[in-house]
Amino acid sequence: MAFKKDTVVGTMIFTIILCLSCSFMITGTAEVLKERKLAKKRDELKRYVLMAADVDISGDKDFRQIFEKSVTPLLVELDTGVVDTEANVLDFDDRMAAINPETSSKPKKDTAKIRSRADKARAFKVFDDNGQLHAVVLPIYGKGLWSMIYGYVAVKPDFNTIENVVFYEHGETPGIGDFLNDTEWTDKFKGKQLFDEKGKVSFKVVKGGAKAGDVHGVDAVSGATMTGRGVQRAVQFWFGSEGFETFLHKLKASEV
Repeated sequence: MAFKKDTVVGTMIFTIILCLSCSFMITGTAEVLKERKLAKKRDELKRYVLMAADVDISGDKDFRQIFEKSVTPLLVELDTGVVDTEANVLDFDDRMAAINPETSSKPKKDTAKIRSRADKARAFKVFDDNGQLHAVVLPIYGKGLWSMIYGYVAVKPDFNTIENVVFYEHGETPGIGDFLNDTEWTDKFKGKQLFDEKGKVSFKVVKGGAKAGDVHGVDAVSGATMTGRGVQRAVQFWFGSEGFETFLHKLKASEV
């Protein structure tokens, strides 16, 4: 029996086929775009981690290859310091995890003003060309004056001395909060110690400038007191008992 497209049934069949075809095309396009978006996020993550670890990725160097060779990504259970060995670390959505009640909790002492904290967080071991641990890169974030400030802090193998820092996202006042991305300021973090001799987080951003010989203090920026205080609180929170403290203790004991 010949198909008659000019009939009611024919029109319905044609419409259904057209709708299905469009649906498949839209679904396929969405999947392609989703993968491209994930790939872009992975690339950004790799670049920021390497930059935080002070690894040279300038010029025509392939940062993806350097990351693959030098970095071991980990997903850490913050309360226990235990590493989830089956996790897809690069695609872990830390922000969604932080707002999902099933994968987050409210900090007991929310000094960073983040409201909720994901139960797990990413960490990155960065190795040198000889296979020796060069730094551990840890993500931090906290409330500044107007916005959340996101960054990475790289810690040397003594798990106390700062190797470098990178702040990659914020919505602070333009022209004032720009110092967060100024290496002239972030370089002042290098060599500073996070903890005092008793193991207490003692890093601080000092209004008026840190005194000579202050191993914990970084100069604040005039006119940006609240932004600097937000950075200080973020560092203090994420290296404290509700952040990476337990994980760092396990690293010192060579348990992870």
